[in-house]
Amino acid sequence: MFRFEDPWALLLLVLIAVAYVVRRRLTERRSGTLRYSAVDAVVEAKAGRSRWAHRVPGLLRTLALAALVVAIARPQTGITSESVLTEGIDIVLVLDISSSMLAEDLTPNRLEAAKTVAADFVGGRRNDRIGLVAFAGQAFTQAPLTLDYSVVTTLLGELQSGMIEDGTAVGMGLATAVKRLQASEAASKVVILLTDGRSNRGEIGPVTAGQMAQALGVRVYTIGAGSRGTARIPVDDPLRGRVYATMQVDVDEETLQEVSSLTGGRYFRATDSEGLAEIWEEIDQLERTEIEVENFTQYAERFPLALGVGFLLLLTELGLSQTVLRRLP
Repeated sequence: MFRFEDPWALLLLVLIAVAYVVRRRLTERRSGTLRYSAVDAVVEAKAGRSRWAHRVPGLLRTLALAALVVAIARPQTGITSESVLTEGIDIVLVLDISSSMLAEDLTPNRLEAAKTVAADFVGGRRNDRIGLVAFAGQAFTQAPLTLDYSVVTTLLGELQSGMIEDGTAVGMGLATAVKRLQASEAASKVVILLTDGRSNRGEIGPVTAGQMAQALGVRVYTIGAGSRGTARIPVDDPLRGRVYATMQVDVDEETLQEVSSLTGGRYFRATDSEGLAEIWEEIDQLERTEIEVENFTQYAERFPLALGVGFLLLLTELGLSQTVLRRLP
C-alpha cells in the first residue's frame, strides 16, 4: 500500500508549476544583444544545444523543488497483515456400525449415508478438532481429536459393519466420546451421535453416559436414523447367498431425546438420506466457531528517497550553472 501522510502539501506542486511557466515566459520576452565585428560566423553556426541548454538549470531547479514538496508530503508504503483470533470447538462423531445399519431405507444404506454426510461435515470445518468413535456391541476410538481432517475422512471411510461383535452399545459409544473430551480445554465440546436402534449392550447406559457428558460440559446432539415402520436389510444365508429380510425399525427416540436434553443439545430423526444431510447441515450451523479478524497496516517512511532526489537535482543544477551552462553577464 502507498499513501501520503500529509497530502495537503502536494498543493504546493501547483504553485511550483505556475511559477515555472511564468518565469519561462518572462525569460523569453527579454532579449540580449552582443556586438560582433563580423556576424558571418554567427549566422553559419548551428543552433545545436544552445536552443535547449539554457532551459536545463531552470528545469532541474523546478524538479528539485517538486521532489522536496513530495518529501514534505511524507510518502509511505505499508504492509497489511491479518490477525485471526478464534477458539476452536472439539467435536467427536459417534457412529453406529451394527448390522442393522445395513438397512436400505436410506440410500444406499444407513451406514454409507451416515459416512457420506459425516465426511461432508468434517470437510466443512475450520480450526476445530475432530474425533471419531464407532460402536456396535462394543465401542472403540477410530480417530483421536485432530486438526488433520483428511485423516478423519479416511478413517471414516474405512468403517464397516462387522468390524466388531454385533449389538448396539449406545451408552458405551457416548461414554467413549465423553472420555476423549475429558481433558479438552476448548471453549465448546460437542458429541454428535448417530444410531438406528435401541441400546442392548454395554456396561454404561445411554442416560448414564449423558449425565457424564452433562457433568463435563459436553453438548450432545443425537440422530435417530431409519424410516418409520419396516425396512429391508440384506442377510447372508449359507445356502442361498445374500437375501433380503424385513425388519422393524426400532429407534429409541425417548432415550435419545433425554440424553440431548440433559446436555443442552438436540435430537433429530432422519427418515431418508436427504433429511439426514439436512440434519448434519443444521448441526454444522449450530456449532460454528466464532472468528474475529483484525486487519492492521504497518507503514514505513519513504520521504528520505524523495529528499535525496531533490538535493541531488539541486546540486546538479548548481554544478551545471557554474560550469558548462554558465551564463555570461
